Amino acid sequence: MPISPNFTSILEQEYEINFLQCYPNGFLKYTDLCNILQITAGLHADIGGISFSDMQEHHQAWVMSKMRLEIIALPKWKEKVTVKTWIKSLENSRSTRCLELYRGEEKLVGCETFWAVLNTQARRPENLALPHDHFEKFPLQNATSHEVKKINVNLDFEIQKNYTVQLSDIDIVNHANNVKYLEWCLNELDVKYILRQKIKGFEMNFLRELSLHDEVIIARKEHTTIISKDDKICFALELNE
Repeated sequence: MPISPNFTSILEQEYEINFLQCYPNGFLKYTDLCNILQITAGLHADIGGISFSDMQEHHQAWVMSKMRLEIIALPKWKEKVTVKTWIKSLENSRSTRCLELYRGEEKLVGCETFWAVLNTQARRPENLALPHDHFEKFPLQNATSHEVKKINVNLDFEIQKNYTVQLSDIDIVNHANNVKYLEWCLNELDVKYILRQKIKGFEMNFLRELSLHDEVIIARKEHTTIISKDDKICFALELNE
């Protein structure tokens, strides 16, 4: 689709938190927080002419490789929030995108994401085929106090659960959506730990794709959780308190 006449290099999008997005305590779920951020990134790509549909003409799609969130507070049911997003860098097959979530003028969440362009036929990274010079890049404008990082997975993990990837886990790129990895890991934590909002941020590394009916193992060591298939780590999560 063509570039929208409403396109700007920094997008601000408003949302109202609904009850389906909330935990029993009335606060936004961590997974739905990530969904809102992911939707906003996709919307910015749509109006800027580098959407999934645009990229599919070249058999390409954006896939997330890393994500870091720093959480000051979570919004509640019925509250209106605004997500602000911009591209920090975009070069060849890689892009860093920043996002912030606000309640009024109060910043609640900062997020940095790292994306790669995937050829959806070859299932390999490749350079973005679409023009993007109309997107101003903001290399000095950060949303988090630290950049995304590689998580240390050289730990003695303990198996928590075996899991089979379901159809409800699969997205339009025909692999398990990144938020589903987080959901599987959080489901293995103590409920009180989550509802009392002990989590003040987390780091996620997406290392390998997972497909329908894949058999995986979820394992944890203290604040780090991994998901592996055939003894190869596909995902790592590090929680920050």
